[in-house]
Order: sequence, then structure tokens, then C-alpha cells
Amino acid sequence: MRLRGLSTRSTTGTRRARTRRRLWAATVTAGAVTAGLLSGPAASARPAPEPSLTTMSITSPPGGANVRVLLFHGSAAGGEESPLVNAGIAAIERIGLSGPENQRFQVTATGNASVFTNADRLSRFNAIVFLTGGGDVLDPDQEAGLEAYMEAGGGFVGLHDAARAEPYSDWFTGLIGARPAASSPTTVQRATVEVGDRAHPATKNLPTQWKRPDKWLNWVKNPSGDVHTVARVRESTYAPGASANGWDHPVSWCRDYDGGRSFYTGMGGTVSSYDETDFRDHLRGALLWTTRLVRADCKATITGNYKAERLTRPNQPGHNDQIGEPHGLVTAPDGRVFFIGRGGADASRPVVTDWNDPDIGKGTGEIHVYDPRTGKVTLAGALTVFGNKGGGDELRKVEEGLLGIELDPAFERNGWVYLHYTPHSGINRDTHMAERRVSRFTLDHATDTLDPSSEKVLLKWPVQIHSCCHAGGGMAWDSEGNLYIATGDNNSSGFSDGYSGNNPQPNFKGVSFADARRTAGNTNNLNGKILRIHPEPDGTYTLPEGNLFTGKETAEGGGKTRGEIYVMGVRNPARISVDKKTDVLYAGWVGPDAGAPSTTWGPAKYDTFAVITEASNRGWPYCMGNKQPYRDRNLPDPSKPLGWYDCDAPKNESPNNDGLVNLPPVTGNNIWYSPQGGGPDFPRDANGVPSYEQDEATYRLPWLKGGGQAAMNGPVYRYDDATSSDVRWPAYWDGKWFVGDFYDTDQPRNAVLMDPRTQGDGGLPVHSESLKKIVPVGNDGIKNLMGWTFGPDGALYVLDYGRGFFTSDSKSALWRVTYTGGGPTPAAGRLARKAGGNQ
Repeated sequence: MRLRGLSTRSTTGTRRARTRRRLWAATVTAGAVTAGLLSGPAASARPAPEPSLTTMSITSPPGGANVRVLLFHGSAAGGEESPLVNAGIAAIERIGLSGPENQRFQVTATGNASVFTNADRLSRFNAIVFLTGGGDVLDPDQEAGLEAYMEAGGGFVGLHDAARAEPYSDWFTGLIGARPAASSPTTVQRATVEVGDRAHPATKNLPTQWKRPDKWLNWVKNPSGDVHTVARVRESTYAPGASANGWDHPVSWCRDYDGGRSFYTGMGGTVSSYDETDFRDHLRGALLWTTRLVRADCKATITGNYKAERLTRPNQPGHNDQIGEPHGLVTAPDGRVFFIGRGGADASRPVVTDWNDPDIGKGTGEIHVYDPRTGKVTLAGALTVFGNKGGGDELRKVEEGLLGIELDPAFERNGWVYLHYTPHSGINRDTHMAERRVSRFTLDHATDTLDPSSEKVLLKWPVQIHSCCHAGGGMAWDSEGNLYIATGDNNSSGFSDGYSGNNPQPNFKGVSFADARRTAGNTNNLNGKILRIHPEPDGTYTLPEGNLFTGKETAEGGGKTRGEIYVMGVRNPARISVDKKTDVLYAGWVGPDAGAPSTTWGPAKYDTFAVITEASNRGWPYCMGNKQPYRDRNLPDPSKPLGWYDCDAPKNESPNNDGLVNLPPVTGNNIWYSPQGGGPDFPRDANGVPSYEQDEATYRLPWLKGGGQAAMNGPVYRYDDATSSDVRWPAYWDGKWFVGDFYDTDQPRNAVLMDPRTQGDGGLPVHSESLKKIVPVGNDGIKNLMGWTFGPDGALYVLDYGRGFFTSDSKSALWRVTYTGGGPTPAAGRLARKAGGNQ
């Protein structure tokens, strides 16, 4: 078919041979001028054209059930048509003729911009595709026509060089989303595209790591946060040039814009792109959404679509009536949020540090409940804990106290609350030892009050309290009713220069407090572990199958293992979570204190996150990161280095070890970061030992950095389509794992996508999304992240620790982050065909 007065091409007429075609005057092919010359300046470089005095009335929404797509390929200069134009037209024609019958459409191509001032003709098209890329291709009236088309609810798809069209138009910049940098690479390079959106029709069927050749554009201004990015290109896989955008380099995105729907991809810069099955599938999904054949969410990563609100007020002076020293939270099925205070008091209250005083370290671990129906906080109960010695060095301060909380899977019926804590009544002031325990209490639902007399002690074990630190404390359930309990290595970091905590020498009354081989690296000790037990109704527990040990091993004489151990070799796992859909365990832990790698002792401090699919040894204090070993040390002179640990066959030869000497092999971890960057790795010698030369390091996770660092593991989000909540986070986040840090500057606050095929063996994340503009950072935001979880309403609940240490203050608070962007578009009633379905 032909539209009167236009050079056209339609899938309903005779297909035109792929020969050179003369275009109307004032058109040029996208390939006639180099990419650098076609790079438009910033939109502010010249005033935008005056608004058109002509008004157009476009049918709203444009197009109908007889779905049509207009391909525009006009350009501002004369010349021969680019092969890209023919390739793009042919590919989109092929897309329109294939696929399910109810998703097919007609295609008309033109290089004549007068179509944009003909309301009757423009109203026929469900979507417009721009293949063009050469300067001012539309005059003011024509741009006004395109604007009127979008305002009426039209769809727009821009391909590659379309980002160079209308370079002086602010409105068109907004339509596209970003402008190419003049110094973008001009050669074809093979690169990896991270496909982070697993729900959008343009990306849901693509590989998560999509390797393909193209011309990769850099952006003058990164559009992330203003658009919804569905895919990024990984700069480490090609040469991005001087104008590189960094780890967050969007390549395809979409958004609802000015009444319509806009999708742009920077891909499609080569003729061969249009022959790729995956690239055509990418275009198909973009066209299905923009033509109104399917609905899709293009709002999920636009930061303005989230609201963060503080739920708790500051405490009354001298009291912890709203919140204690924040240390963990959990949500109930009815939406109530339970959060705990470790034991630090209001800063105005004294602390006792004298071991001769019976009240040394005595503190109060509070359990508060926030009820969303009333917006009020109730103090449900309090435990007297050993956990209030204030700050100072590691021989003074303490991180014990009320450390973890979980609710029974049948909490609505039985009111059972599990608490992980160090009772003050269990301390020994002579030996500086204490008892850590996990107990079950019963909550009165009517009054939100914990009954202290209902305590059932499930599990208890000894901990040294002569020296701080690393108490751990997180707990989580799997779908089988197994309870995971995270315990820290209970070890000082001050006697090994911040490298491996393996100094056997210092001790107090025979108990080492600087040798993590006594705790985390010991198969017969419950510290520095993630335990897994099955609580029974009578307050006891049984051991599920599949733990790292049974407790009955006969190796090395027997009696040298504990059957509760599911994971060994962790340092300070304050937060753990289990994805109930898969029963996969997620954990994060704080590393040691060395600020830089050492060729003598090993890696710098690595804070760590791990996806744990089976019982395993995660390495500390022998190895960290992706199986990077430390140097052994021992008596009589711990200052002299011995051999490097063997991560595949580690041995615990500490004089403080009462477990097995021969340990399970170390499993590599998925995420690790140091002050220098994320995922540091080094060349290795023939024995697999890294060089640890800082100038030889490569950083495999460029979105990460530390400095001051304290890993705070978060949940895996699961979108519940059955709920009617209007604050739940969108389906885009489904299956993404939230990883964060206590601190909020260069440290992570990200949602990552893992590959299930490799995650259990230390595979790296395949995609990462920054959350710092959604879970807001800064002094007036959530500066010190101390715990986060999703509630049954699909909102994210977050604890901000406050601005001091070992206390609560005016910034200690419970927050909620809700989604306000609304549902997918177009509205269900505006779909072009009822059979198009919802995505």
C-alpha cells in the first residue's frame, strides 16, 4: 500500500527489492556521515524551537485493532540511504508478519517528515519507529505533530542513531532519554549485555548475559533513574573510550512519556544486528508494548516512583520507648513489624565497664512492635543482656546483647518468638565467659506483650567476652521449618594487623580471643558458623539431614564435630535470609581490618556475600573472596609467616583447635569487596597463590567499593501477584537479591541478579542495580543500614542504626520504602486487542 504524497513501504503490498532508493529532498542515510559528526550537543546548547502555532487533533489512543507501525528514516542532509535503514525495515516487517496471530502488525516506512503534520494519517499508527540519525529531521510543526501524537497515547521506538535526531530539542531528548557522547566508539566491538529486566516483553526471553557485536554509544548524561533500564552493556568486555559511563551503562530503556510510551535501544548500529534472532526478539517486545498489544512495566527503576518514610518517632529523653539500639527486624503475616535493640542505652545513661562490678555490661535488649493499622509502636518486652559497655578499644567494647529475632512459621496461631541473645545472668566475671542462647518466647497477640516466663531455651553455647567482637546474630526459616542461626567468630581483630584472625598467642585464663581457628575454623565450635536446626513443639530441636556434619563423625578419633553446623568459616554474619521459593540461603559477613593486600600475609579486608545452596566451608580464617588464601602463623612466634593455606584442603593446626585438623574444602564466595574496589583478584603462581601486588589487581565487580565497610545482607524479593497491595514493589525486582552495607558512600546498596547455574559455586552476579536513590542515603535518609526485609504488603522495611555507636539516638529509626508508580501500561482497557493479554 502507499500513503498519498509519501514514499512508503508496507507488508501488505509487494515487497520491494533491497536496492538503493532515492529519498525525498532533504533526506540522508544514517550512514552517510560519521557517528562523531552526527553526535548532537546537549539539549541546552541552543534554544529549543518555538512551539508550533498549529494544533493537531490526534485520535486517542492512536491506531486500533488493525495494528500499524510507521518506520521513519528521514535525515537532515542529502545522500545515499544507509544499509541500516533497509536492514531495519526488513527486520521489523519480518517481526510484524511472524509470531502469534494476535501479535502481528502492518509496517509502513517513509522518509518524508510531512506525515507528522497530517493528523488523519498519523492517527492510524499504533507506534512510530525512528531509524534516523541525522540532525534536525523535523521542522517545528512536524515535531509538534510528533508531540501531539505522544500526548494522545502513541508509542515510540528509537533505534541506535535515533538518539542523534533533533539535537536541539529538549522534548525529543526526553523522548529518547539520553544523547550520545561525541567521543563514543565508532568501531564494531563484541561486548556483553546484562539483561536485568526478566519481566519486560523486550527482554524476558533473552540471555541474562547476552554476548553480541555492535557499535556501543556512550551517553552525555546517564539516564538511569529517570528511565526504566531493561539492559546494560558491561564496559569491562570492550573498549568504551574516554567518555565511558562506568559500570552503570544503560543500553536499552523505556518509560511512559508525555502521555505515551517510549522505548529506546542503543543497539542496532550494524546491519548484522537485524539478522540476530535475539535482537529481533528484543525489538518485538518493544513493539508489542509501544503498539498496545501487551502491557509492560516501564516504571520500576525510575527513582521518583518510590517513597521513603520514617515510621518511628525519636525516643523520649532517657528512654527507648520507640526503638532500642537497632539490630534486626522481622515482619508478621498481619503486617506488624518486630524490631530489636541490641542493648545499648540512651547516651545519657551510664555504662559499667569494671569487671569487679556485678552490673558490668548490663543492658536492656528491647523488642518493639510497629502496627501499620495504628501507626503506633509498642514495647513488647525486654531482656536483661550483657551488651552495654559503650565504645573504646576491643578490650573494652562489646557486641553481645540481643542479636536476632524470628517469628515461628505458625506465629499467627501460637505467638512464638525466637530470640538470639546473651543473658547477663550467664556471665562469669572471673573467666570472662558468657552463654549465648536461642530461646523461644510466647507473645500475647491481644496486648503485643512478650511473656518472659514462657522462655524455652533451644540451644546454648559458650562465648568469650574478654574481648570484642563479631557476634553475628541473624536468623531465618526455610520452607521445611528449619531454623538457621548465624553466629560470629567471637574473635578480636586487633592482633594480626587486620589480616587472618589466626594469632594463637593472646588469651585470657586459657581461652584464646584472637584465634578464629578456635571458633570459625573449628568443626567442634558453634561460633563463626551458620547453624541449622529443626525446632520441635516441646522446645527441643532435631537435626535435619544435609548439614555439614552429623556430630557423629569418627574421623581423627571422633567427637570433633557439631551436627548443628550447616556453614563454617564465616566471620560476622549479622544478617542472613532464606528465599522461601527456592530454600536457598543468602548471607553476608564483615571482614577483617587490613586496608591493603600484603604479599606476606594475604588479602585486604573483604566484606563478603554468598549464595549458599548446600552445606559448606566458606573459608575464614584461612581463605577469603574467590578462594584467596592467607598465610598461616603459629607458636612459638606468631609474627613469623609460615606457608600459605590450601583452600582446597585447609588444615587447622592451631593449638586452640579441638576439632578436626583436616577441614572441608573452601567454597568460593559470590561477592567480595575491599577499600580498593569490588571483586579484587590477582595473578596466581603455579601453586594458585595470588601475587597480592595491588598494582596487579583486577576488579571483577566494578559497582562495589569499601573503605569503612560492614556488609548487611538483605532479602530476595518475591512479587506476589495475588495481593492487592498498592505499595508493593513491582515484578521487575522479583528474584533479585538485596545486598547492602552499614555505610552509604561508596559502599554497596544494590539489588543483584544471580545465575542459578553458577551461584552455588561462587559465580559472580550477572547484573546489579543501585538502590541508593530508592533507599535514600545521607544524614537525613537511611544512612546507617542495619537491617532490611520485605513485608507481606510488598513494601521494604529498613532499620537505620543512627549516628552513634553502642547507643540509640534521634536518627535511630524504622523506615518503610513503598512503590508509588502504579501498574503496567497501557491501561487494560486501552489494549489494541483484547487477546493481547497482560505482561
